[in-house]
Amino acid sequence: MTLPQEPSPVPDTEYPALATFLPSPPGTLICAESAIFDIPSVEARLNAAWAEAGDAASLRKATVSVLNAVQQHGREAIAAAMAEAPRNARPALRAYAWLTDCLVTTVLYAAMIRLHPNPNPSTGERIAVLAVGGYGRGEMSPHSDVDLLFLAPHKITGWIESVVESMLYMFWDLHLKVGHSTRTIRDCIRLGKEDYTIRTAMLELRFLAGNRPLATELHMRLRDELFNNTARDFIEAKLEERAERHRKQGGQRYVVEPNIKEGKGGLRDLHTLFWIAKYVHGVRDTRDLVKAGVFTADEYRQFEEAETFLHAARNALHLIAHRPMDQLTFDMQVEVAEKLGYIDHSGRRAVEHFMQDFFRHATRVGELTRIFLTSLEAQHVKQEPRLQRLLKRRRKIGTDYELVHNRMNVHDRKAFLADKLNLLRVFEEALRTGYLLHPDVMRLISANLDLIDNDMRNTPEAQRIFLDLLLKHGNPERALRRMNELGVLGAFIPEFQHIVAMMQFNMYHSYTVDEHTIQVISNLAQIERGELNEDLPLSKSILERGVNRRVLYVAMLLHDIGKGRDEDHSVIGAQIARKVAPRLGLKPAECETVEWLVRYHLLMSDIAQKRDISDPRTVRDFAKAVKTRERLDLLTVLTVCDIRGVGPDVWNNWKAVLLRNLHSQTAYALEHGLEEINRDAREGEAKRELRSRLADWEPAERRVELQRHYGTYWQGLPFAAHEIFAQLLKDIKNDEIKIDLHLDADRDATRACFALTDHHGIFARLAGALALVGANVVDARTYTTKDGYATAVFWIQDNDGNPYESARLPRLRQMIDKILRGEVMAREALKSRDKIKKRESKFNVPTSIIFDNEGSEIFTIIEVDTRDRPGLLYDLTRVLAENHISIVTAQIATYGAQVVDVFYVKDMFGMKLHALSKRKGLEKKLRDAIVTGAKRAHEG
Repeated sequence: MTLPQEPSPVPDTEYPALATFLPSPPGTLICAESAIFDIPSVEARLNAAWAEAGDAASLRKATVSVLNAVQQHGREAIAAAMAEAPRNARPALRAYAWLTDCLVTTVLYAAMIRLHPNPNPSTGERIAVLAVGGYGRGEMSPHSDVDLLFLAPHKITGWIESVVESMLYMFWDLHLKVGHSTRTIRDCIRLGKEDYTIRTAMLELRFLAGNRPLATELHMRLRDELFNNTARDFIEAKLEERAERHRKQGGQRYVVEPNIKEGKGGLRDLHTLFWIAKYVHGVRDTRDLVKAGVFTADEYRQFEEAETFLHAARNALHLIAHRPMDQLTFDMQVEVAEKLGYIDHSGRRAVEHFMQDFFRHATRVGELTRIFLTSLEAQHVKQEPRLQRLLKRRRKIGTDYELVHNRMNVHDRKAFLADKLNLLRVFEEALRTGYLLHPDVMRLISANLDLIDNDMRNTPEAQRIFLDLLLKHGNPERALRRMNELGVLGAFIPEFQHIVAMMQFNMYHSYTVDEHTIQVISNLAQIERGELNEDLPLSKSILERGVNRRVLYVAMLLHDIGKGRDEDHSVIGAQIARKVAPRLGLKPAECETVEWLVRYHLLMSDIAQKRDISDPRTVRDFAKAVKTRERLDLLTVLTVCDIRGVGPDVWNNWKAVLLRNLHSQTAYALEHGLEEINRDAREGEAKRELRSRLADWEPAERRVELQRHYGTYWQGLPFAAHEIFAQLLKDIKNDEIKIDLHLDADRDATRACFALTDHHGIFARLAGALALVGANVVDARTYTTKDGYATAVFWIQDNDGNPYESARLPRLRQMIDKILRGEVMAREALKSRDKIKKRESKFNVPTSIIFDNEGSEIFTIIEVDTRDRPGLLYDLTRVLAENHISIVTAQIATYGAQVVDVFYVKDMFGMKLHALSKRKGLEKKLRDAIVTGAKRAHEG
């Protein structure tokens, strides 16, 4: 693009004053106008600079030079004011918008008056500059785009092109991210008819400078030729666009790294609501939504609070990132919380308090949107949801209720409120009939939560209704979620209010604590409905045999109610359950079982994932803890539903196999006696199985294989692994490394079996090789044969939690060979790969190291709970090897950024680590390795 040359200059006396071009501030700003853009000072500096400019290029350069300094000063002034009042978002948005207004109109002045003066323009040589989108609303975050419409009356003349080109060059030199279009009025109407995105942009046009009558004409013609009588089509298009945006953002309100702008319950949802209101009701400001009857004054206040909070978070995010950014990644959540003034208190981090507020506002945005859309249906503007249009067969509802637009409303508000129990009955009726609640009912309930008092909570009828909601209608999650959103759940169970919208700042949990609880109950309901038969056969069979459903549902409702405090949430939760369960109408024996389940709801998961369940002591100790088959079955179903409720990708076949094995062995022990679970019995069974699998071997070869292994080998491996190792060890040479890599579909992992001459520290070397080729170890066993060979099996996955690809076997084999031969030093090679991603850098995972000499009959158990990173397992196992500690079994349980590595070990003499001094010394070396590795990973 070539800039046109400046025409002959007009005498200074003929130039209009710059101040006449500049707009007035759009309301209260976060700091003084003069601190942002001092109009007299800027005009004087520009006039001085322009006086020395000899041609178009130098005039443009002078303009940019002055405005760059002014822009930097203005942004610094706004940022400084925001640091003093970071949550005062609206004056900050207006301040950035006004600074941009001043920059844009000054650039227009320079282009139209100084660079391309046209003292006597024809009617076709008129131009108006209008702000579009969020800028059109006067809402700008620190790094928002500047969207502009250059408007011409009939066609784009050469003079208009020259003015626009000059402006764009100056915008780019000012480093403004400008989105622009140059159109005639006819273009605007034609394109608005064709494209709903353009039509939406036209809703928020704001005149900045130039020819005002031209902008007024556009507004009138848009109203008459585009907006009138097209509301229904526009609404359907915007709602479909909203649904698609939600799908792309994860489809739910509680994603752990939400998008402030595009996510469910975010700013774009509020914008969509306002666009529709503007289209249908012609409102100019959100305050007009009350006058239009869309919101009550209280609902409008909530709308304002949610929008202000979201804008404050977005402003802080932009300032921290130094760029336009809307995704609240984990690392940014910590910094935004700090910038907004949140602090650690009540046993929770500042970031968790901030995110709890975020999710509360997002939930309210959803409720306001639902109220608004139903209001549109009442006016026959928006169509009924497609599913409801199909379900024209009306279910019979109680006489106290009526259907309004296919939603359940109450006949008589006064009569409804006369009986407090109706605040619960309405949810049961909605669940029984399948109808959605009308927003008028939701408003009525929210405004009268104070009726839910101790007298009401303690009535047998209230207890019956609530338990029936859980047990009777087959989809309790629907009622619980709506009760939670309206505040009823927290009012009926006040202890529940503490966990509403509570975020757990880790990579493991995908939901807030209250939503996780509802997801857990939903999982149980799905099992009962027969929807998870193939995925969860054990849970299905337990429920078919029969359990106390009252106990199970109430335990699930209360299992995490103790979260968010300094103490162990299981202990606190059990104490709360002791008070709440009787209040829900459970019998004393049922209350005792609920309390036990809440107290030990993590026990089975911990045992299955962090202990070697092939060790008889593990099963016997677990059986002693659960005591009865009833508790085992209840705890199993609770554990399965709890893990599945953590997040969409947390449950897998690996966890399923571990829990099924633990359940079956414990059930056998409880039925036949704990003494029946012993090593000798397992060894004998394993050998019998291998004999049958090696039936085609020569008897002498089979005898060698059966006699070359120690007892722990037979007890700790699945039968299939025994057969694989037999084949690998057959005719193996001393310098040979044999590897078998196969998919273990039952465990969602690849099983890597290694057979080779025993080396000192073999476990650490193999762990290092696996880390170097990007394989994550989830379980491992290593044994030494009587004739000097090592047999090691690792279950490995890739970084996405999928089985490690067999196509990568050659590289793995090559890396192991190089490490064992000393050609590659894993410690050095891992330095460049042992990194913690920036978005994961803010997680605090304290290190805990526990030595347990009681959990196994023949091994010391070392449990290391710390921050995960790629080279951690190698570092830990290398320290153990350097201290002559032999690892027999390793269990690796990962919970997002946290990992628990558990090692079953013995010393060089085959004994447990009995000496306290030795354990203390080893703990120090393990901690040193963790600290050193973590420092390296963070620095990288």
